[in-house]
Amino acid sequence: MIDYNYHQQEVHKNGFTVIDDIYTDIEVADLISIIDKADKSNPTFRKSADLFAIRQFLKEMPEVKPVIFNCKLKQLIDNIFGDNYFAVKSIYFDKPEQSNWFVAWHQDLTISVDKKIDLPGYTSWTNKHNQFAVQPPIEILKDNFTIRIHLDDTNADNGALKVLSGSHLKNIHRSENIDWAVEIETVCDVKRGGAMIMRPLLMHASNRTVNEQKRRVIHIEFSRTELPGEIKWSELSIIN
Repeated sequence: MIDYNYHQQEVHKNGFTVIDDIYTDIEVADLISIIDKADKSNPTFRKSADLFAIRQFLKEMPEVKPVIFNCKLKQLIDNIFGDNYFAVKSIYFDKPEQSNWFVAWHQDLTISVDKKIDLPGYTSWTNKHNQFAVQPPIEILKDNFTIRIHLDDTNADNGALKVLSGSHLKNIHRSENIDWAVEIETVCDVKRGGAMIMRPLLMHASNRTVNEQKRRVIHIEFSRTELPGEIKWSELSIIN
């Protein structure tokens, strides 16, 4: 049985938590099968020698939603965060041998919206892959959370996230200001079928894969914020 209070406190104090066995082996296999059968010619699919990312994942592949939003995940969200959240961004990515990379220390400071418009408190606009991103007021980032669903066993050798525990409590700060004399990085090992939950302001990074093992992850960001009427979430998906 999942100790929701424990994981709620972990997220509050440390900015992250890991929960095993959200998905069965059959459910993980179903998700992988759906992804493998997808038409990879769409511009939201990124690949080199092999597929390594699908942007707007829930929008591009709605058939995964009944599997992803199973009873365990919905209960987890309700018990740790409440029942008013909805998905606002989703990405699938892997670190296969031919498309391997590392990610430097950073916070997730932007949200995805449908258009660009001048609004107080909304800054640093970008437009990538026909999707607008903007840094919103910090209160939104503090309230949002991300769930990373792991389709493979993940550890330091195949690109597990490294995090700085409690760094989400420092608000917005830059990687060059990390005090390595006091900070200690934690590698977030996650088992196949498990999930890592994190706040977007948590400082995190990941290394390249060195053991030639896949690290397939479905990254979904959640919010309960109603944006100003002039803009909308570009990927809003209700949790059914």
